[in-house]
Amino acid sequence: MQGFRRGAGIIKVDLKSELFSYSIDEQALAHARLMDGKLLLVTYTPALAPEQVIKRYKSLADIERGFRVLKSEIEIGPVHHRLPDRIRAHAQICFLALVLHRVMRQRLHTSQSGLSPVRTLSLLKRIQHHRATLPSSQTIEGLSSIPDVQARILTAMGIAKPTKNEPLTLL
Repeated sequence: MQGFRRGAGIIKVDLKSELFSYSIDEQALAHARLMDGKLLLVTYTPALAPEQVIKRYKSLADIERGFRVLKSEIEIGPVHHRLPDRIRAHAQICFLALVLHRVMRQRLHTSQSGLSPVRTLSLLKRIQHHRATLPSSQTIEGLSSIPDVQARILTAMGIAKPTKNEPLTLL
C-alpha cells in the first residue's frame, strides 16, 4: 500500500477528462529514484550521532532474533505470571538462557565446528554421571565414556572434559 501512495505522488491522473489521461511529475520521480533502495531512519533524539542511530536500529533486529531463538530453539513458551517477583524471575531466566545460547553460538562459530547450539546440546546431553549404591552400602560413581565428537565440542566450547567428581560448567 505504501508503494501505491508513493506512485500516486509521481503519476497524476486527470479524473475530469473523458479519456484516460495522466502526467508524470518528473521532480517526484527523480526524488523517488534517488531514494530507491534506501532506508530512511527518523529520530527525535538530536543528541544521537547518525552512527549511533544506525547502531540502535540494527540492535532491534538482534533483539527480535533473540526472541525468535527463545521461542524456537530454547523453547521457552508463554508463561502467565501475575506476581511481579515471578515475572521478573521468568524474564531473568529467559535472559540467562539467551546469553548462554549466544556464548555457545559464538564459541562454536569461532572454533569453526559447523554445529548449532541445538545440535551441540543434543550431543552433550548424552554425557551421564552415574551413581549406584550396592547392597553393601558401598557407593560407586562413574561417568559415561566421552566419544571424540563430544570431546571436540567440549574443546570448541572451552570446557574441560568432565571427570566423575567435577560438575560440568559452561562458563
